[in-house]
Amino acid sequence: MDIILETKDLCKYYGEGENLVKAVDKVNIQIQQGEFVTIVGKSGSGKSTLLHMLGALDRPTSGQVWLAGKNIEGFSEDALAKIRRRKIGFIFQAFNLVPSLNVWENVVLPIGLDGRAVDVDFVKDILKTLGLDGKARNLPNTLSGGQQQRTAIARAIAAKPSIILADEPTGNLDSKTGDEVMALLKFSAKKYGQTLVVITHDEDIAQMADRTIIIEDGKVVK
Repeated sequence: MDIILETKDLCKYYGEGENLVKAVDKVNIQIQQGEFVTIVGKSGSGKSTLLHMLGALDRPTSGQVWLAGKNIEGFSEDALAKIRRRKIGFIFQAFNLVPSLNVWENVVLPIGLDGRAVDVDFVKDILKTLGLDGKARNLPNTLSGGQQQRTAIARAIAAKPSIILADEPTGNLDSKTGDEVMALLKFSAKKYGQTLVVITHDEDIAQMADRTIIIEDGKVVK
């Protein structure tokens, strides 16, 4: 199996002296292509900070992030933006949908911003897989929370990234809807051959994964 994501002595520190906070402290992890990994830890453990560095949203204080065999340490902001658009799909706790755009327009928006043609059949298949095929023309405010999060998942998958990073993707959903959304996210990632990394504090979600990484005080403990 190919390693698609790797960190080497990854650190993110804030402040200095007595006020030094080691949000991420010498983290070494490897994630294989096609793997479903959950990162689990208490609030403030550093898991979201780690995810932001894995997704090239934040630069480390020291150490390295390797993406598909490339060390992204020296990449320019433009190069990192291109990686985020093409290689990584993001799903957050807040759905971050554009209220004036319908479901279809929200899903294909990042592809258009990247100047690429939309694979219409592929997007239709995603919407069908996620149970949104009858909602393509709906505006976000006419959807349930679960449907809005499924739209956010469709948007993350539609650009055909090799990696999907999700930060507490069911945090704003009730447990039944959250379980349904996670089952769909896992199914669609497998269907489209994508690597899935999910941050959660939900034990049920953690047990759905191929493997769980546990973080405490910025360090990987398991």
